[in-house]
Amino acid sequence: QVQLVESGGGLVQAGGSLRLSCAASGRTFSSYAMGWFRQTPGKEREFVAGISWGGGNTYYADSVKGRFTISRDNRKNTVYLQMNSLKPEDTAVYYCAATLSLRSTIATISTGYDYWGQGTQVTVSS
Repeated sequence: QVQLVESGGGLVQAGGSLRLSCAASGRTFSSYAMGWFRQTPGKEREFVAGISWGGGNTYYADSVKGRFTISRDNRKNTVYLQMNSLKPEDTAVYYCAATLSLRSTIATISTGYDYWGQGTQVTVSS
């Protein structure tokens, strides 16, 4: 089992940057594929980015491709989401998610993940 805690959210102007972090508990973090999702009121949780257990594979939603970068440091049990060129439509609660997987493929739906953080708010002003 793994527990996830996100941090780094906040208020930023359009065009600005933020880096989200997700710290995971447990000694087997390197066996988990990780993902970032986001959600706005009244909408379903949306896939943003994912990274395989070793960091060799990443995948992005089209809406963030070229602007966001997911990475992980298995020594620190942490996954990151660097968000650049932020737009008002990026405003959402961002969630970190984990699933025990040594496959190279990355799940892009919420049911593909077993563990979730509590979320961190990102607000982008125009």
